[in-house]
This record gives sequence, structure tokens and C-alpha cells, in this order.
Amino acid sequence: MRAIVAGQTDPEILAGFRDPACKNSSAVIRQSLEGNFRSEHLFALKQSLQLYDYHTEMIEECDREIERRYREFNAKADTPTKPMPTFRKKQKKRKNQPTFDLRAELYKVAGVDLTAIDGCNAVTIQTVLSETGIDMRPWPTCGHFTSWLRLCPHNDVSGGRVLKSRTQKTANRANAALRLAAQSLSHSNSWLGAYYRRQRARLGPPKAVTAAAHKIARIIYHMLKYGTEFVDLGTDHYEAQYRRRQIRGLEKKARTLGLHVVPVT
Repeated sequence: MRAIVAGQTDPEILAGFRDPACKNSSAVIRQSLEGNFRSEHLFALKQSLQLYDYHTEMIEECDREIERRYREFNAKADTPTKPMPTFRKKQKKRKNQPTFDLRAELYKVAGVDLTAIDGCNAVTIQTVLSETGIDMRPWPTCGHFTSWLRLCPHNDVSGGRVLKSRTQKTANRANAALRLAAQSLSHSNSWLGAYYRRQRARLGPPKAVTAAAHKIARIIYHMLKYGTEFVDLGTDHYEAQYRRRQIRGLEKKARTLGLHVVPVT
């Protein structure tokens, strides 16, 4: 586009700017660039390109201001004595990611690496902390915390009976960020990924997203309150834990019937 705005109209030269990942060949792109370059269209393209450059500059200025604000906070983690953990997940480069090391700044402020939680990147954690802060004292338990985030069921009770159970609607940005993090667990080879897939099979996708977001919120609460690091136990650990839970359920039911469960040798 910059070449076109600069006056270049040769399809052969313009097709040379083709991205290697583009599905169409250079020949197809060359044919699509043959035609009349009308002056009014070139003017509109120039205006759009200038607007794109302006917004890009403004976003970079916002990133610099956010970075400056982070440095004003008291650091809970002294990076020379307590270095940031090695990033174990594959970090996918995103177009809208900050121009500075957001993960390092979040680690200094929170004192723990919250991006180690599966499904949570630096932008997700920044959104959550911008709503909740790093001080968990306003919420005595993680139940209070998840209830405040509207990730717990709200029961309509009449006469001691639950008529309807649902999560309340909210405009909380942390709630939306945690739900997006939960949705990304679909193909995650982790404990949280196995938990999400199990809940999705039992309850369906919407309720599974809520359940996984609730689980992530509990992890964030404990990490911030007690300063513990997140350790992923893996899919195999979750499956073994689920199997033990199923066996205990069968044994309990068998005892009520006067029977006992015998494993198959």
C-alpha cells in the first residue's frame, strides 16, 4: 500500500511484496492488481494509511505511559534475588501485544508469575489486576472473590427449594478476561485443560467456560494472597485424580447396598 501511495503501479513490482504465508500465488495477485488506479481511490488509500500510522503511534505512546506507571508501583518481587521463572509455555507473538515486557512488570508488581497459569497471557492478567488489584484482603476467602467476579451460581430460592440457579450478569472486565482464558483451554495439555474438557462433556460449553474461569480465579486468589507459584500437574494427574474420585463414589454406593468393590486383577 505504501508503494501504491508513493506512485508505484506496476503489477509485477507490487506482486513482489506478497507475504510468503499468503495462499494466493504471485500470479493471482499480479492479475488482481491490473486495472486503473483512479486518483480519488489513491487519495482515500493515502488517508487511510495516514490514519493507521497515527493510531499506531498513539498506541505506542499509551504503551510507554503504561510502562511508566508500572515503574511507580512498589515492587513485591526483587528480580536480582528472586528472578522471574523461565517461561515454559510457547509464547505466540500477537499483533496487539505491548511494546515493552509486560510479563516482567506484572511479576514485579504481583510478586508471582500469574502468566504461568494455563490460558492466561500477560494481557489477560493485566486486565484482571486492573479490576481486582493485588491486595486480596477485601475478600476473606476465595469464595467471596469468585462471587464478586460473578463466577458463582446465584440461586433463586423459594420455600427452601432452589427454583433457578445461574450466574449473574456483570460488566466486570476481569470476568470477561477470565472467560476468554477458559475458552483457550480447549486444546491445552494441562490439568486445567483436562478439567475444562471434562466439564464441557458433562455440562456443555457455556457452563464449562464458567467452571474453568472459576477455577482460574481461585488459583489467582491463592497465588496473590499466599505468594505461591503455580505448578501444573498435567493431564495424567487430573485423569488419575478423577479415577480415584469415581472409585470412592462407587465404594460409597456399594456400602449402602451392603456390597464392596473388588478390583479386577
